[in-house]
Amino acid sequence: MADKKYIINYEEFTSASQMTPEDQEMVAAAIQAQKGSYSPYSKFQVGAALKLENGLVLKGANQENAAYPSGLCAERTVMFFAGANYPDIPFDTLAIAGADHGVLCESPASPCGSCRQVMAEYQKKHKKPFNIILVGSKRIRKFHCVDDVLPFIFDSLTVE
Repeated sequence: MADKKYIINYEEFTSASQMTPEDQEMVAAAIQAQKGSYSPYSKFQVGAALKLENGLVLKGANQENAAYPSGLCAERTVMFFAGANYPDIPFDTLAIAGADHGVLCESPASPCGSCRQVMAEYQKKHKKPFNIILVGSKRIRKFHCVDDVLPFIFDSLTVE
């Protein structure tokens, strides 16, 4: 037996003003993207902003449905849109902001496991890590690769 440790690296900020102007723009875009949320059941609005390597910023928001689980998370909404419309352009930064009843959560909302696995798939597809910014009103976390939000990524299947 070997005792091992897995270290997760990230930066933490108490305000977007401590971040680079580019990251501040992504934080603002994720918060603005919440306006597109359709969340009449949970009242939990999530916005996601995805900057592609070419500088284009796309937005997505969670979409709920009475026939649960037919809805879709904000993160997958924007990543699938990017994958369908800009399939060869790698991701640069994905920013995510969650609000409860219209009020930005103090702590950042973390992506669900399905969204994390989709992030991993695009990182693998483009052979390039990308930043993930999780936005809260009192704390913002920035990760520099998907591996740090999804340790032990499911990648056992090879694609040729």
